[in-house]
Amino acid sequence: MRAIIPVLTIDGPSGSGKGTISRIVATRLGWHYLDSGALYRVVGYAAGRDGADVADHAAMAALAERTVIRFVTSGDAEPRVLVDGVDATDAIRTETAGAAASAIAAIPVVRNALLARQHAFRAPPGLVADGRDMGTVVFPDAPCKVFLTASADQRAQRRYKQLKEKGLSVSMDDLLCEILARDARDAERAVAPLKPASDAVLIDTTDVPVERVVERVLTLLPDSFRP
Repeated sequence: MRAIIPVLTIDGPSGSGKGTISRIVATRLGWHYLDSGALYRVVGYAAGRDGADVADHAAMAALAERTVIRFVTSGDAEPRVLVDGVDATDAIRTETAGAAASAIAAIPVVRNALLARQHAFRAPPGLVADGRDMGTVVFPDAPCKVFLTASADQRAQRRYKQLKEKGLSVSMDDLLCEILARDARDAERAVAPLKPASDAVLIDTTDVPVERVVERVLTLLPDSFRP
């Protein structure tokens, strides 16, 4: 049954706009939305909360399996993320949490532990899944795949604006360095490296308005997928 439920995957590096674009597209279509990166951020958050050793891969996998994660959505706004009943949305969106997620995402047993959770989001009428390996590993049979890119400078500017709007103190130079370092880690890791699927459509979002990107993505979908 799941094999015939349509999935649109939207992958890309940090700050490429995949979260914003994916949420809007999911709302327009009336489909479910999966923020796969949040799952890895949650594991990193839970590890810090419990004082767990990230180098202990078995412990990280067990943590990924037992942590209760719930997304509370409202329209195309960023979902609130509840971790074991506690709202951890802001805590998992810091750059520190992002770096931890990047490191944890390189652990094969953790990826395996989270795979079933990701597959569970595939439900009627369809799913928009954003991440770094949605089109290559998690949903390789997805009929529509997109890979977003943007210049590192613009991605840093976007993250700077997002974090400042949340009242966080950040440095543009530090953000750019962290983004470049994360790009390297994600692209060079042995397991599910960040790269476009061979059948993905590449879209450069540098200096392109969000609405224009959304419309471009929607034009890629067959008419049968539209509500």
